[in-house]
Amino acid sequence: MKTLRRLGLAGMRSKPDCYNRASGVHMSRDGLPRQFEFFSTCPPSGDTDPVSYVQQVTDVARWSDAAGCTGILVYTDNGLVDPWLVADAIIRVTERLSPLVAVQPVYMHPYTVAKLVTTLGFLHGRRLFLNMVAGGFRNDLDALGDSTEHDRRYDRVVEYTTIIQGLLRGGEPVTLEGDFYQVKNLRLVPPLRRELFPGITMSGSSPAALAAAKHLGAVAVQYPKPSGENGTKGNPDVHTGIRIGIIARSRSEEAWELAHARFPPDRKGQLTHQLAMKVSDSSWHHQLSALAKESAERGNPYWLVPFENYKTFCPYLVGSYEQVARELTGYLKMGHETFILDVPRSEEDFAHVGEAFRVALR
Repeated sequence: MKTLRRLGLAGMRSKPDCYNRASGVHMSRDGLPRQFEFFSTCPPSGDTDPVSYVQQVTDVARWSDAAGCTGILVYTDNGLVDPWLVADAIIRVTERLSPLVAVQPVYMHPYTVAKLVTTLGFLHGRRLFLNMVAGGFRNDLDALGDSTEHDRRYDRVVEYTTIIQGLLRGGEPVTLEGDFYQVKNLRLVPPLRRELFPGITMSGSSPAALAAAKHLGAVAVQYPKPSGENGTKGNPDVHTGIRIGIIARSRSEEAWELAHARFPPDRKGQLTHQLAMKVSDSSWHHQLSALAKESAERGNPYWLVPFENYKTFCPYLVGSYEQVARELTGYLKMGHETFILDVPRSEEDFAHVGEAFRVALR
């Protein structure tokens, strides 16, 4: 526990002991918020050689586990290694960390997903999370022979996830006659232990995505605008979270120097980003690209250069603890309960993220 508290995130899952009337935030006795879940992000395989990639995954997973993260997001798309095998590798090198596995319905039948969840639970006794992905890049879907329109893909995800949830809950066999899937008296063996039932997140910010998240009881994960432009929470019936990168230090200059060193301008990446824009029908992708055109001044912590250079798929907050905390305060007031942090570059990153959150809650 000493290691967890040193890195600053472990206490953020504490049980509530009091209520801070000034901030409107439920607090634990150590001054940290309850009901927050923090996920890190697993490095994507990309062009990395196998030996280096395995070491990167091992390092990030162990740092995330020591920092007290609930889990770690594992990407999926046509150009990456299989996320389920990566999830198994993560479980083997950590003690508590739960892989948040991205699930694309086009890749496999819902029964296969349920079987993988219950098998990993049976073998390792570890809970998983599922990040349901409705879309992706249009050319990836076309290559797989899928021409389903944007909103209908969310209808498909609802049917898909409903089958998975029914199988994992056990009890009565699952029967569903849907537009996309039909199963009859389907059972799952071995059954999943109740305490290992997976959490569900839903990528997307469109009305169709939010409706699907509400129907499934999933956490709707969004890519936020600057906190001052988000207004109030749009749908109080949907649990929401954000995916964001954070580079915070005691001095703003130090944070920005580090940010520019990590994400220098990359013309090839910019061209790749522009190409990706042409083949994506994802609402969040277009929203972030529109925001990126409104270049933020250096003093504004909201930063989209890594996104513009195709180095990551989320905005960043960069600056002093106080500057970053002001943005985080806006997101906290909106009621976001889940935070998916971008890929860490070092174990130390978690300590700085924890400090920014502590300042935000003061």
